[in-house]
Amino acid sequence: MRKLTDIAPGYALPVIVLLCLLAFTACESYWRKKPEKTPLARVGEEYLYKEDVAQRIDDDLSPQDSAALVSNLITTWGIQQLMLQKAQINLSEEEIERFESLIADYRADLYTRAYKEALVAQSDTLVTDAELRSFYEQEQENFRLKEKVVRLRFIEMPPQFLNRDEVTRRLRSFEDEDLQFLDSVGVQFRKLNFNDSLWVPATRVIQEIPPLTLENEGDYLKKSQFIELEDEGGVYLAYIVDVLPVNEIAPLSYIRPTLSQVLLNRRKMRYLRALETDLIDEAVRNNEFQIYENP
Repeated sequence: MRKLTDIAPGYALPVIVLLCLLAFTACESYWRKKPEKTPLARVGEEYLYKEDVAQRIDDDLSPQDSAALVSNLITTWGIQQLMLQKAQINLSEEEIERFESLIADYRADLYTRAYKEALVAQSDTLVTDAELRSFYEQEQENFRLKEKVVRLRFIEMPPQFLNRDEVTRRLRSFEDEDLQFLDSVGVQFRKLNFNDSLWVPATRVIQEIPPLTLENEGDYLKKSQFIELEDEGGVYLAYIVDVLPVNEIAPLSYIRPTLSQVLLNRRKMRYLRALETDLIDEAVRNNEFQIYENP
């Protein structure tokens, strides 16, 4: 294979020049692939580009509204940049260093938090019934009710409802055929709740039955009591299946969502602690992390 120096002297220089031109052309072609941004405003050496603003404009806006929004964004950006430059000139070096340190900490915190959340999202987020029940039985003394809770079935009907006695009897009895009947005429009710296994706060019941108040609820919200109240707005029928007063241990079904969240949070903390430990151990093994002795 001939070397470049082996080429005849008369051709060596043109060949070198040609190679340089080809290299320059290739580089120029490469750089031209990057689209140039369109500037909208400038403050000193800082530029606001059309592309930066475009992503903040809603496609549904009219041309007039879009133009007004762009003008406002440009003005806001300009004021912010001018104030920033003034601050950098007039603040002391100590203050600028402190702020730069805070910015660096905040930036690092944003990245690490996003990364941790992504890792946690990929981890196990299923809480089984067995885990819930075990946690509930071990910690139930910590789950005391802060307010009275009630299990009930409930109907609100218009004052002129014709079959009121029948509905009252069926709601009291509540056998399978009674429930079928109530379901069949349920479209005539304003409100209904036939799921009497669900615990609800007494305050919610008071909201649904206007004649009930915080002052008189103790007379009505009692276990196995039937309520029949009426005002100008309607007729309210309710059978109170069960009641738990304040400071009783909350039923598992009532606090299930809260327990699930507590267990998930604990699992998340354990996972992150293990992740951090493994991260440190691996970095030390690979000589990527080293703590020097204090002087």
